[in-house]
Amino acid sequence: MRDILIRAGRVVIRARVRDTPTAHRILAALPIYATAMTWGEEVYFRVPVSADREPEAREVVEAGEIAFWPDGNAIAIGFGPTPISRPGEIRLASPCNVWAEALDDVRALAAVREGERVAVMEADS
Repeated sequence: MRDILIRAGRVVIRARVRDTPTAHRILAALPIYATAMTWGEEVYFRVPVSADREPEAREVVEAGEIAFWPDGNAIAIGFGPTPISRPGEIRLASPCNVWAEALDDVRALAAVREGERVAVMEADS
């Protein structure tokens, strides 16, 4: 599928979009501008997209998986433990649809502060 850029503060993450219903909804809404929120080692931001929980939705993700949180209409990017994580896992607030894979190290998102501007756009080919 296509590649996107997620800019949060000074951090830029390239990601490859999966072929899922949620991914198609997000791509149709690009560009997206939002405000960063943080929860433990997760950056999330509300987007003008809604999607149902997909059958493969899950709470525990791997670093680099970019998720959509149906309960909050938000993109969630975990890069380490959240307040509800068990040892060695990245646990999101509730089951999320994984719709993209980061091509860059998402641990760079540790530099993002709550309130910073976020932009999601298609990457140049």
